[in-house]
Amino acid sequence: MEVRELLYEGKAKRVYTTDDPQYLVVAYKDDATAFNGQKKGTISGKGIVNNRMSNLLMARLEREGVPTHLVRELNDRETLVRRVAIVPLEVIVRNAAAGSFSRRYGVEEGVVFAAPTLEFSYKNDELGDPLLNDDHIVALKLAAPEELAAIRRYALTVNRLLQELWKGCGVTLVDFKLEFGRLADGTIVLADEISPDTCRLWDAKTGEKLDKDRFRQDLGGVEEAYSRVMERLTGLIQGEEGM
Repeated sequence: MEVRELLYEGKAKRVYTTDDPQYLVVAYKDDATAFNGQKKGTISGKGIVNNRMSNLLMARLEREGVPTHLVRELNDRETLVRRVAIVPLEVIVRNAAAGSFSRRYGVEEGVVFAAPTLEFSYKNDELGDPLLNDDHIVALKLAAPEELAAIRRYALTVNRLLQELWKGCGVTLVDFKLEFGRLADGTIVLADEISPDTCRLWDAKTGEKLDKDRFRQDLGGVEEAYSRVMERLTGLIQGEEGM
């Protein structure tokens, strides 16, 4: 499939058209941003880790019945995906308090919730990605009620499956962000990425942070943390495949 032209460049990825309007190529960058772009930097090799990890996880989710935009991995940094119209919502699933939740509500980081907590925010940098409830989403026509129900269902399924997978790697899935899109026929599918950029991943024994918080909080060892979680994930999956 021939790559044609740059369609969009975001904080972490470039998206290219192809000679088939139904498909796009996503290219992952090493650029890193935090706090709505106020902090910028580079995490060497991040694009490779995020591309590969996202594809491994989405392939697993597909097998478990969660539809995604994934078609196939092209190389270390590029993946062919189905073209979708992104639903302008960030869907945050939280299993424990951390980050903005702790700051917003005064809850100590690490407090585990009795059940997963879902948050929705409006994908709008100019407005600061404000939180939304279901009524806001419908009133703003960001998603229809039946689409929102599907997004909720998929998000909780993804959480359950990822928690199980990361547990096998000795990693606690604290929280993560998802994005969904509509195919040409209106079908809702999981899009964007699942990576240390979009997930909080803590070592299950030590509590060490193995994700983008190391960049946000100037903890150092960012590249090493990304590599370590990738090694754990691939080791687990290879072990399963060898059984």
